[in-house]
Amino acid sequence: MKIDSKEYVVVDADSQVLGRVASRAAKMLMDGRKVAVLNAEKAVISGNKINIIKKYRTRLNLQDKANPEHSPYWPRRPDMFFKRIVRGMLPYRMPKGKDAYRKLLVFTGVPEEFKGVKAAEIERKDARAMYVKTITLKELSALLGYSR
Repeated sequence: MKIDSKEYVVVDADSQVLGRVASRAAKMLMDGRKVAVLNAEKAVISGNKINIIKKYRTRLNLQDKANPEHSPYWPRRPDMFFKRIVRGMLPYRMPKGKDAYRKLLVFTGVPEEFKGVKAAEIERKDARAMYVKTITLKELSALLGYSR
């Protein structure tokens, strides 16, 4: 798949608060733009580490008693985890939400196509300075069972 980096609004999630980046990306997607998120594994979730891990572990263990295949699925890989969070901010069951979701690309690290491309300026606050307790998406994914 050949990607033209000029078509995309590039967002760098490095040391930014996950919810802020995801909501900005969702808003841009709903406006009809294509969005590429780089360094998704370096996004930061603010809060108590133990509580965050408990929250996502319970989400992973949710299961429908009648038919376990109908249970919600939460990926463990950082880029897919980020994409799932953005999906929750979109009306993905409606046609306009599906179209918006298809225009989202999320990467761990920076791929060749986007090297040297200037990232869009998003209201940025240093998460480590703002919050004492934080965990990166990479750390959370490792604790939930992702190994790589």
